[in-house]
Amino acid sequence: MEPQAPPATHEVTNQVPPLENYNLFECDTTLTAAVEREGADWHAQALARDGAALGTPEALGLAASANRHLPELFTFSPRGERIDALEFHPSWHRLLALLRQEGLHALPFDTPRAGAMAARCAGYFLHGQLESGSLCPLTMTFASIPVLQREPALFAQIADKLYAREHDPSDAPLALKRSMMVGMGMTEKQGGSDVRTNQTRATAAASTTGRGGEYRLMGHKWFFSAPQCDAHLVLARTHADAALSCFYVPRFAPDGARNAIRIQRLKDKLGNRSNASGEVEFVDAYGIMVGDEGRGVPTIIEMANYTRLDCVIGSAALMRAALVQAIHHARHRVAFSRKLVDQPLMRNVLADLSLESEAATVLFMRLARAFDARLAAARTGAAESDLERAWRRIMTPAAKFWVCKRALEFTGEAMEVWGGNGYVEEGPMARLYREAPVNSIWEGSGNVMCLDVLRALERDPQAAHALIADWRADAHETSALARALDALEATLGASAEQREAAARALAQQLVLCAQAVLLLRTAPAQHAQAFAATRLAAVDAGLACGRVYGTLPAAFDHGAIVEHAFGA
Repeated sequence: MEPQAPPATHEVTNQVPPLENYNLFECDTTLTAAVEREGADWHAQALARDGAALGTPEALGLAASANRHLPELFTFSPRGERIDALEFHPSWHRLLALLRQEGLHALPFDTPRAGAMAARCAGYFLHGQLESGSLCPLTMTFASIPVLQREPALFAQIADKLYAREHDPSDAPLALKRSMMVGMGMTEKQGGSDVRTNQTRATAAASTTGRGGEYRLMGHKWFFSAPQCDAHLVLARTHADAALSCFYVPRFAPDGARNAIRIQRLKDKLGNRSNASGEVEFVDAYGIMVGDEGRGVPTIIEMANYTRLDCVIGSAALMRAALVQAIHHARHRVAFSRKLVDQPLMRNVLADLSLESEAATVLFMRLARAFDARLAAARTGAAESDLERAWRRIMTPAAKFWVCKRALEFTGEAMEVWGGNGYVEEGPMARLYREAPVNSIWEGSGNVMCLDVLRALERDPQAAHALIADWRADAHETSALARALDALEATLGASAEQREAAARALAQQLVLCAQAVLLLRTAPAQHAQAFAATRLAAVDAGLACGRVYGTLPAAFDHGAIVEHAFGA
């Protein structure tokens, strides 16, 4: 007798199709407008091409595979030789190849022209919506370039490898490679962000000491990102009482032997799992001093300023990715006889999320303009304006604090739109949520950023005054902004101890005022008004709004805001 198929238990309906085959650039009205506004429209065609490629099922599959097949450490060869080798899934290398071919590791430096930083930031934002772990080594390579450019002899040897647009995954001496990646090694067990407690020692290996001299390093790094890079910039002391110096430590020594950098283990991280982060020990490892002796922290801070900008962009990218997934879901999922997107309360949530994402996007693109201005001033020998210096030096750490913090809450809210399906690893929302905390921690946690904002304000009051004066020009358009600026100036006028205790509130005030001003200048009027009325804590007409998303006043057209955010 023929076996009979079991009876069907149910028909699969009301499940949302995957979001794919959409153009990440062209569907983002805020980003496309910002690219033109910030002088990067010459790169718009490349961004549109890349945006289409990143929305394909094939590209989306790379992100899922790289986070499913994690990197592995092989400490020894089968014969017992120390090799400290890492193995990645092919999807990881394909992601790095996509990033590299778009020039996101070097664009403003190998293509120095107006708007180059804005062009690069927009491209980085697109790739950040696809996968976060692959951004880490690319960011550090990008941020190392301005530091290494100041070492002419060293830079001449590696410039072609740094600028190359081909990803070379081979683990070999640099002379045998087509391109290279550069990582960082700053923190140690006993100090974390307090790098001035570092104990790693560097001993001169030749008679030439100081800048450009060869050294041997003994010590450890608690977070070494990412250990497969071809070189790292690390901090060490030349003697016990010396201030920290910066060293370029290659993966292979000049004689072609593997440098004595022992990878102890890889970190088992909450998120960013496709990328390897390790703990290492230096056992007489070869290095070259970069920058002046005892000036390691100021030297590497130049690198950190660029990585902090990328933290802002990376968090904004997570927000954008979560937002479009939430809107797509709401447009297809039916609950209580209506699509979610047609239900007023859900529209309020989505509109509120849309405003937050829009504000983050215009903010990082404005920061890109300030970094562009810095590069232009360096090329021409002109002075950087007070206003642009304020955006770069004061607003970058403030933005890193606030946008990275908001991404945590944002991705959780977007996951909730998906309901239970958002909480399982088969979909994208769980990965976005796990990725969200890293940018708040990396390159200085929240308190470190806020204290850096305070230092910048105190060291450069002229830039701070230029910033607030510029914003005052828009205060007549909304009473909420005028009151917020008054509160900000009152905080700035408090005693030093009071300012430090209120540093988080101060950073928040700075960013919210900045975002409100930028939206007033660039966004549809009701977007700017809704943001100012809520984020600036206005209590106009008896409307009080808290931090929970979905509390926009009914006076605003929630559906129109959502449609503007993702009209695809």
